[in-house]
Amino acid sequence: MYENKVQLIGYLGKNPEHKTTKQTGRTFALLSLATQSAWKDANEEWQRKVEWHRLIAWNGLGEYAANKLRKGDHLYVEGMLVSSIYDKEVGKGKNKTTLVLTSWQIKVQSIRKLNRAKSAQAEAAPVEPRSVDTPF
Repeated sequence: MYENKVQLIGYLGKNPEHKTTKQTGRTFALLSLATQSAWKDANEEWQRKVEWHRLIAWNGLGEYAANKLRKGDHLYVEGMLVSSIYDKEVGKGKNKTTLVLTSWQIKVQSIRKLNRAKSAQAEAAPVEPRSVDTPF
């Protein structure tokens, strides 16, 4: 059996966007998650690189994300990598060309908020991961 699983730990770069599909009325949220890697280069100096990930959370999980998550939240996300292929026209007149582009995003299956609790009472009640099993 094959597996398509993505696990990310990062920070939300902006508040989730809550949207509805035009044709079916299904709700979803788009999230922008930043991850960072660090390493020492040949000169023993620290280098850092930030990667941005586009996430999509459907139905109940999308509503949870839109209502409870905010820019700067530290998250653990599990999901699967999905691709979308689309055509884009560039140029005008005789120089017009159609490009076939592929975009990648992560279909979220589980979100866990990792922010540290500000009080001992909040620490006693950890946030449970939210999962919704929906077709894409």
